[in-house]
Amino acid sequence: METESEPYVRLASLRQLHQAMADMNTARSLADTLQTVADGVVGALGYELAAVNLVRADGDLVVAALAGNSAAEALITGRAGSRESWDRRLNMGERWGDLIFIPHTEGWVLDDDDVPQWYTDGPAPRFEDEWHPSDRLFAPMYAPGPQGGGTSGELVGVLSVDRPRNGRRPGAWGREALQMYAFQAAIAISNARLRANMQRALVRLEREQQALRASEESFRQAFEYAPSGMAIAEMGGDQHGRILRTNDALCRLLGRPASAMRRYAFSDLVHPEDIGTLLRTSAEGGRAELRLGRRDGTYVWVSLRNSVVADAADGPRFLLTHVEDIEERKRRELQLAHRASHDSLTGLPNSAELRARLASRLCRQQPQSALPADVDSMDPYESFDSHDAAYGPPVFDRGHDFDFPPDTEGYDGFDRHVHTVAPAAEFDDGAKGLAVLFCDLDGFKSINDRFGHNAGDAVLIEVARRLSNGVRDGDTVARLGGDEFVILADGLGRADAQDLAVRLRNEIIQPIRAEGRAVRVGASFGIGWAHCGMTADEVLKSADERMYVEKRSRPKQHRRAG
Repeated sequence: METESEPYVRLASLRQLHQAMADMNTARSLADTLQTVADGVVGALGYELAAVNLVRADGDLVVAALAGNSAAEALITGRAGSRESWDRRLNMGERWGDLIFIPHTEGWVLDDDDVPQWYTDGPAPRFEDEWHPSDRLFAPMYAPGPQGGGTSGELVGVLSVDRPRNGRRPGAWGREALQMYAFQAAIAISNARLRANMQRALVRLEREQQALRASEESFRQAFEYAPSGMAIAEMGGDQHGRILRTNDALCRLLGRPASAMRRYAFSDLVHPEDIGTLLRTSAEGGRAELRLGRRDGTYVWVSLRNSVVADAADGPRFLLTHVEDIEERKRRELQLAHRASHDSLTGLPNSAELRARLASRLCRQQPQSALPADVDSMDPYESFDSHDAAYGPPVFDRGHDFDFPPDTEGYDGFDRHVHTVAPAAEFDDGAKGLAVLFCDLDGFKSINDRFGHNAGDAVLIEVARRLSNGVRDGDTVARLGGDEFVILADGLGRADAQDLAVRLRNEIIQPIRAEGRAVRVGASFGIGWAHCGMTADEVLKSADERMYVEKRSRPKQHRRAG
């Protein structure tokens, strides 16, 4: 390298320096860049030994590349020195612009610190500017700052150089060249790090995208090939609940093609009685059991579980719905419930169900003697809903207040209640009430004794059928036990109840085919009337007592037809 005393710089040296800078800025990786920097110092700047000390993430500096001495390279490459030790070096010695020169007269204090070093031997200096083997020269490398200045950015590394080939400390031009090279090396290292970070980010992004694609594919397969129904529906807005996508299992369950399913919202498919359940589930997520309509017009019981798929920016967006066929389980539950509340032989409601239906119409409070004038002319039963065999809860008149205790039997806590009252006993004033017909078979025991229990069972089954056919829809026919039956018939006057008892008796006394022979039984009826203030057992006892009065009032030979 030329000295400052020379009047010119050889063109070959500039070309060599330019090539070294070009090489380090075209290196393909950070490791290549670091090694090119070290090689460039040796090849272009005329030093026999150069090391690149790179700042790590923890702040310490590691010897990342070394050129000029293979023994030194093997010894110290990869070793690290603490940031504290390096800060001490960079804050002592002589300042040559951005370079730090520590002469051998001061550097001895650094011999025992933890910075990796390579000691070289040589003769003592013979003149003032001759290089001593213990001299140290450092070129700090700073990342370009916001304004592009060389020292305004973060320290990224330090170039350590040793043993100039001409044996002298570098002059002005040599210092400028090393300083310029360190600046370009810092840019190259920053760019290489940026490229490495970008490559890592791209690799990470690609892996995340691959994982996302794999996750989406897994979800698609899990969705499409799930053994139970799956659907994705919109959430919120005018299209809330509209089905966007369904799997094959749901289409098969409902008998509808996927293209047709996309025309519906779940509210279009659910049973009208289950709309409220659907709305609660779709608004809050969670699980519900309801009925969905098939293409053939029938309904199937399903367990519907909604999960809200949220968007971080826009809030809830979709409902992921899992639909499981529970028709068989519901059928078994209904069968079990029916068995618990119905007689196993005749299929009629049993004693417990009878008492529950009767109690549901009654409260413990006696009817008030003084009611508003408009109540006296009311038919208290005209709003009673008897659409199925089971009597519903008490009917409440919203127009009048009757203050009853909330803990009474058959009363659900409302303070408005239409009393169940009996027609007047003295005369038929046209009033109607809840008639309770207690039926006891006459001559049944003799059939059991003579022909066996199979014949007796056949008689009971046939009597149950005849009683059921002889009453209105909504009336209750129950088997109380043995050969005792009870009929609950609402909205009857006294004459109506008596006519019903006669008709039913006439049906029962007709011959019954049992075990290959015709047999007959008679029937005794007692008519009681249910009214609030009585319990279900009191009502049944009253009807039972009237039945025995009726049974004893007839001659024994007329109690059955034979």
